[in-house]
Amino acid sequence: MKIGMNLLLWTTHVTSAHDPLLADLRRTGYDGVEIPIFEGTSADYRTLGAKLRDLGLGTTAVTVMSPDASPISPDAKARAAAVDRLRWVLDRAAECGAEVLCGPLHSPLGVFSGVPATADENARGVETLRTVADHAAAHGITLAIEYLNRFENYFLTTAADNLRLVAAVNHPACGCMWDTFHAHIEEKNPAAALAALRGHLVHVHLSENDRGTPGTGQVNWRATFDTLRAIGYDRWLVIEAFGRALPELAAATRVWRDLFADPRDVYTAGLAFIRENLAR
Repeated sequence: MKIGMNLLLWTTHVTSAHDPLLADLRRTGYDGVEIPIFEGTSADYRTLGAKLRDLGLGTTAVTVMSPDASPISPDAKARAAAVDRLRWVLDRAAECGAEVLCGPLHSPLGVFSGVPATADENARGVETLRTVADHAAAHGITLAIEYLNRFENYFLTTAADNLRLVAAVNHPACGCMWDTFHAHIEEKNPAAALAALRGHLVHVHLSENDRGTPGTGQVNWRATFDTLRAIGYDRWLVIEAFGRALPELAAATRVWRDLFADPRDVYTAGLAFIRENLAR
């Protein structure tokens, strides 16, 4: 397995200002980084990709959807905008060398209908994601569909929901993602839910129950690592943590207090914790 660090802890747009961070992540022992793709130009991502290759860092990418570009909207224009947006993100992901695009690609973050997901919404989501998966495949990128907890979305909130959606999309460039933070909230038996994704799991976020440093909270890490080994998972393990450095992102992720003394503690202690568990 390869170990990465999600850069949303620091920024939504990686620039030359983050060059020292990238170099330190490599020195610390990371195999790669997860690049937020929210804004920027083709030149930005081509330049970033060259830097990552020079450092020997592999790349995954993450993005989110907005209400005016929703894959499940009843408005055909909003669904078309979702396809256009995800194609743009995939183009930028390819330019920086990403092999996975992950996140809640299925619906807008923090938008609620007041009722559970409908059959029509599911059908629209399947159609939209299948179209986008063709574009991902052309770039050699895999879509990793992330389910979120019920407080962040209503459309996809369990691994079983995730698996049903991905199975309906039925595309080799579209798979399931597992995030320990969301699973800790939503799953009755996280180990069993994770095991059920065997053969469909393409990406993993390791995130503590308070979004701080992995290994310092309540997530059942032993069961997580034991299950990943049991199902033969051998792709990326990416630490995802959030702080208060970016006010808008802190508000979106509901981070109201400091969860660690220093961001560097997250990626140094987090990496040591992962290696310890992989060595068991």
